[in-house]
Amino acid sequence: MFYLGVDVAKAKLDCMLLDSTSGKMKSKSIHNTPAGFVQLLEWLTKNKAPKPHVVMEPTGMYHEGAALALTDAGLTVSLVNPAQLRSFAQGLGVKTKTDKADSVVLARYGATQNPDPWQPPSPSARQLKALLARRDAVADDLQRERNRKEANDFSPTPEAVGESIAQSIAFLEAELKRLEKLITTHINDDPDMRNKKELLETIPGVGPRVSSHMTALFAARTFERAEQLAAYLGLVPVQWESGSSVRGRPHMSKAGPAHLRKVLYMPAVVARRCNPHIKALNDRLLAKGKSTMAAIGAAMRKLAHLCFGVVYTGKPYDPTFAM
Repeated sequence: MFYLGVDVAKAKLDCMLLDSTSGKMKSKSIHNTPAGFVQLLEWLTKNKAPKPHVVMEPTGMYHEGAALALTDAGLTVSLVNPAQLRSFAQGLGVKTKTDKADSVVLARYGATQNPDPWQPPSPSARQLKALLARRDAVADDLQRERNRKEANDFSPTPEAVGESIAQSIAFLEAELKRLEKLITTHINDDPDMRNKKELLETIPGVGPRVSSHMTALFAARTFERAEQLAAYLGLVPVQWESGSSVRGRPHMSKAGPAHLRKVLYMPAVVARRCNPHIKALNDRLLAKGKSTMAAIGAAMRKLAHLCFGVVYTGKPYDPTFAM
């Protein structure tokens, strides 16, 4: 069995081919481009390993092209959580941090852990994800410009500066509306996505932004249990205890996509007042002396569970349902 560890950078991919039977390794560095992906496939065929199990660490957007190209070529691709990979490297005693060393760790991780294969999202799901990312970027830019306007109103600055800020705000507001319309149209044109979004919005505390992001997530990934979704989002509590002297406060794992936790934060705060299930949980935790932040973390996790529930069952939110 062959395993291919691929360390991803913006410009190149450092690859390490491991023969798990003999333990022999061969390395190859290619450009992170479509031409480079073809070159890699040719190199694998030349080395009599046309279908290795590919193990990669997701690196922003830079891994996506290679992952899709290799999957389309019929290879099994696994994306490894960076935190898990760091722990694995420490267990191996690897202290060197280079692209080649990382590719070796990835190949060994594949051979010993046999990670689950990555399921590429559909073109429609990828398009929705890209639209949402752009919408959020424009919204962040708009908030920064509004902050500048507020500061400018209280300071003596040239009139031209105020006009520039006003024009920028007007443009960003128009662009935000345009992107939101594109997102709505894209979801409405896909019956499955539209159904998921409508189900999600029956949950008190879940508005259009949360429902759109969660729809994109459910369209791109399959979750078998609510706990699996919460773990992917990095919302599960992590204990920090050892022996009798170490008693750290439990905290979120934060192992998953940070932008989705950011999206869920304020809705969870609101849901502590308006959602029956989350309000009951919040009141119970506060009565036990838990901190407000711990209660909000639990609310985020419960909100994720509710999102899974309505999508998995295909039924709207039921405030009387016993959980």
